[in-house]
Amino acid sequence: MCEEYNLISPFERRLIRQVEDRRIISCGLSSYGYDCRLARDEFKVFSPIQGTEVDPKNFNPDNLLDIPLRTAADGSHYWLLPPHSYALGVTIEHFQMPRNVTAIALGKSTYARCGLIQNTTPLEADWKGRLVIELYNAANLPVRLYAEEGFVQIIFFESDEECAVSYSDRAGKYQHQTGLTLAKV
Repeated sequence: MCEEYNLISPFERRLIRQVEDRRIISCGLSSYGYDCRLARDEFKVFSPIQGTEVDPKNFNPDNLLDIPLRTAADGSHYWLLPPHSYALGVTIEHFQMPRNVTAIALGKSTYARCGLIQNTTPLEADWKGRLVIELYNAANLPVRLYAEEGFVQIIFFESDEECAVSYSDRAGKYQHQTGLTLAKV
C-alpha cells in the first residue's frame, strides 16, 4: 500500500536498527506499522520565560525556543529536552493518506521507558503532509531525542470503503504542512 499510494516518502522497506557502524533507535517498516524519524530541520521547546501563557487561538511563536543540536560520542545528533518540558518535532516522512485509510501515531516504547510521552496523533483519511508531533518529558532528568532516528510509530487502519467526508473535503487546517506548524483555529 505504501508504494501503490505513495503513502510514505521517503519509505524504508525494512526496519533499520543500524546506520553505518552506529546503532540507532529503529525506524522503517515494522510488523503492522511504520517507525518514523525525527527531522533535524525543526525542533522547538516551549519556553516558560518568553511568555505568560500558551493560547491555541492566538499562538505566539516567541513561546518556542530553538535548542542546540548536540553530537554524541558515536556521531549521533540529539537535542536535550529538559525535565518537565514540552516540545514540537516533525517527521522526516511525508504522508499521503488514501480516503479509506486512517492512522494513529504513538510513542515508541524505547522513549516511553525514559519518561518521554508522545501525544497520540491521528493521520486522517485524505490528509497529506509531514506530521508534527508533541513531546513531553515527564522525567526528572533531561531526555535525549535523537535526530534522524525513530521516535514515533504509526499504526494504520484500512476500511472496506472510502470515508464520506475526508480531511481534505472539510479543508482541514493542517493539510499539506511541510514543517513545524503551530496551533491554529
